[in-house]
Amino acid sequence: MRETRLSFIGDELVAGHGDGRALGWTGRVMARTPRDAEILWTSLAVPGETTAQMSDRWGPEVARRSTHTGINRLVVGLGVADVLAGISYARSRLALANILDTAASDHRECFVVGPPPLPEADPDATAQLSQAAEEVCLRRNVPYVDAFEPLRNHEQWTADVAAAGGTHPGQAGYGLLAWLVLHRGWYEWLGVERPES
Repeated sequence: MRETRLSFIGDELVAGHGDGRALGWTGRVMARTPRDAEILWTSLAVPGETTAQMSDRWGPEVARRSTHTGINRLVVGLGVADVLAGISYARSRLALANILDTAASDHRECFVVGPPPLPEADPDATAQLSQAAEEVCLRRNVPYVDAFEPLRNHEQWTADVAAAGGTHPGQAGYGLLAWLVLHRGWYEWLGVERPES
């Protein structure tokens, strides 16, 4: 099997900020990904990063961690920074489209995880951002995980985020995010078998 280089880009949620186990959703997802897939993964998170900022900086950072002989993949984790900064949905869409189009031109397959609900960000605005991102992905046949609607009224998510101060989840919340990713096309995207429970 050819080596796969997998880069995660996004904000502090991609880094697992506030997780007592220091795994976040990315570490939990990779822990459930078969070892024989030969994946070298890196997390390139920037706290508070907007989609436009991510679009400006991701290319060179990911390129340095890419393989010339194997498969390169990119996971984009969206947060609520665009909502908090008052960035228009059109600008957010354009920034995400630029990331995905550039990755496609580099033969880099993408997987996008949408923004989850957080009390600090207006829920309607976050829902619209998630919908805008999903539309961008659908047009490009890129897998998209809606993290907003499944968690919007989820009691465990809400309680976990509140207990962590309202700006990020804790262990339980990151576990819920990981579950969504793993059950929304992760294994199919990687082309690996889903492990038995």
